[in-house]
Amino acid sequence: MVSVNSEVDVEELAVFLVNAKINTYAGDGKEVPPQRPGFKELEFRQGDFEYRDSYAGFYFAPGQEVVRFKEKPVWLMAYNGGVKPEYVGDYDFCREMFDFLKQALRKVGKKRPFRGPEKFHAGDFEYVDESEGDVALFSGTERIFSKGKEVFRQYYIGGLIIDKCYQ
Repeated sequence: MVSVNSEVDVEELAVFLVNAKINTYAGDGKEVPPQRPGFKELEFRQGDFEYRDSYAGFYFAPGQEVVRFKEKPVWLMAYNGGVKPEYVGDYDFCREMFDFLKQALRKVGKKRPFRGPEKFHAGDFEYVDESEGDVALFSGTERIFSKGKEVFRQYYIGGLIIDKCYQ
């Protein structure tokens, strides 16, 4: 058994992440009162696990996702990016593009529980995600193309949180 600490199995964490992501941003989860004023935050709980996605902005919306197990932080992902500058202000296009992004993110899998699948296509949009690593330590870039032109790019990085008292 590979574990984060003596209590958290990495495979259980990956399954939880898939459920959390599908039930929050990708699934139009409800906002919760933010821990950080000015941020939008979404939360999902299952058993001893708690997931919180915290971000600010719309066109360019950096944020982070944190998983806690029995209230102790065990995993984190930070992300930063957004629409290309020429699309800032085009609310209708961006709303359509973000709806497509949610479709792609609902395809998240436990082998790569960071963002969406490596490739996804619907209508005029194509989603491409390139990453390296696994749930323990990873980084990647996700991009969205509309009619072959890149319209969105976001970078992410994260992994396990291993405290100094790990044995």
